[in-house]
Formats: sequence, structure tokens, C-alpha cells
Amino acid sequence: QVYLAESGGGLVQAGVSSRLTCITSGCSFDGCAVGWFRQASGREREFVASISWNDGTTYYADSVKGRFTISRDSSKTTVFLQMVSLKPEDTAIYHCAAALGSRNSAPVERQHYAYWGQGTQVTVSS
Repeated sequence: QVYLAESGGGLVQAGVSSRLTCITSGCSFDGCAVGWFRQASGREREFVASISWNDGTTYYADSVKGRFTISRDSSKTTVFLQMVSLKPEDTAIYHCAAALGSRNSAPVERQHYAYWGQGTQVTVSS
């Protein structure tokens, strides 16, 4: 079983930076790709960024490319989402998710991720 817990959200002003943290457990044997997704009020959950297990290849949604960076620690149990130049349209609940057994890829589609954290709210004021 894989567990994920997000932290680091809150209320920030537009233009500033913030970092989200996702602590995972249960991935060490089979490996997990980890993704960040977000869901704004009244909208569907959308892909933000993902990182592969084996070589740390990363993928980004066009809307965050150049502003957000996904990374992880050396143990591969903690994944970060560094966000800079935040915009009001980045306001959403941010979830991290794990695709257990996905070692060489970092999917961008929600259906590949079976395990999800509860999410952390990020609110960007203008």
C-alpha cells in the first residue's frame, strides 16, 4: 500500500514563491512515478508535473512550464513542487499521486495514478 501526504499550501500573494512537499511511503520496492495534480473550484483535476522513478525525468503542463519545478530527495521518498511567479489562476487544491510500479515513465494522465494524497490548498491573491 502506498501513502502520500502533502504539505506547504497556504495563502500567498501573486508573484511570490512557494514550495509543496509530498511525503510518500510504500514505493521503495516496486518504484513509483509521482505526479502533482491540481483542482480549482468548479474545474476538473488537471496535471501539473511528474517525475519518473529511475532517472528522475520530469514533465510539466504548459501552464506551469518555466515556473514550477518538481524534484525529490535522494531517498526518493519526498517529492517537492517549487512554484515561482505564482498567479491567481494557480489557486487550487494540489494533490500528489503515485503510480506504483512505474519505474521508467512519469505519466501525465490521471488514470495511471492509483494512489492519491488528500491535497493541500494553495490560494494566490492578486
